[in-house]
Amino acid sequence: PAAAPPTRWNLPPGFRIETYASGLESPTALAWGPDGQLYATQESGSIIVVPRSSRRPRVLARGLRTPLGLTWKGQLLFVSHQGRLERFALRGGRLRSRRVLLRGLPFGRHQQDNVVVGRDGLLYLGSGSTCDACRERDPRSATILSLRPDGTDLRVVARGLRNPFGLAVHPRSGRLYASVNEQDELGTATRPEPAETVVVVRRGAFYGWPRCWPSYRRQHMVGRCRGVTPPAAYLEPHSSADGIAFYTGGSFPTKYRRDLFVALWGQYNSERHGRRIVRIDLRPDGRARRVIEFADGFDHPLALLVDREGGLLVADWGRGVIYRIQARGKP
Repeated sequence: PAAAPPTRWNLPPGFRIETYASGLESPTALAWGPDGQLYATQESGSIIVVPRSSRRPRVLARGLRTPLGLTWKGQLLFVSHQGRLERFALRGGRLRSRRVLLRGLPFGRHQQDNVVVGRDGLLYLGSGSTCDACRERDPRSATILSLRPDGTDLRVVARGLRNPFGLAVHPRSGRLYASVNEQDELGTATRPEPAETVVVVRRGAFYGWPRCWPSYRRQHMVGRCRGVTPPAAYLEPHSSADGIAFYTGGSFPTKYRRDLFVALWGQYNSERHGRRIVRIDLRPDGRARRVIEFADGFDHPLALLVDREGGLLVADWGRGVIYRIQARGKP
């Protein structure tokens, strides 16, 4: 792969970045298939495969409405988009047997986000709020949902999550983590609030939205917060904490193992916030020990995925490029 211009990037010593694939249409999610190929969704409504040999994206399915989530369970591919969760079967290199598992889910200001397979074999789906701050009519808004892979037994797992965009399962503990985009209309230009957050998802927990919010300056919850479960990490306000991934590879230095990487997408109309990757060093209890800058120079990083060689793939929504961050000296 061609090396990216080095002057545009800020990386820790000992790391390099390169272009893994280009020519994508605003990539939104990444997942490795059972065939070892990289699959992605594009905001335009398609699912693509990026073959390992050519790295040239090829469209496999169309007609989705802003797909944001993508995960595999065996030969089955699950894709979340506005109001729906759909399932495909991989046969002969093609996606077949398209089936709608969930329809009529609420969406508005936000929609259905990432989907992952939990340690228990259930699917977990982030479902964002329809507003910035309001009382939702549909109990499935601003939640994380669970369901069986056949689409049955839909349940609300956790509530009070304005826009739970990213989901990832801790490789050792099995805990489910979510990144959350918090409210827009708080704080000032010089004192922005609230924090974006990362939470440990606990069944039956309430995380505060819309009556209780996470203060970045104070590093605790503010408002009517009785019965609220606090976040594991407080991140930069208005940075749009989106795709998350635990580092499970073997090529980064040991201190990075099982750290949680977070893509901060940023804002449409400002370069002040986000547009970079941070990593979270976690305590044994699941909370953040510290949040550390990792890489910047992106336009709008959205999805993260560890590759088979131990690199970190970053889908840049703004540039239509998938980048690969690797430790120097590694293939």
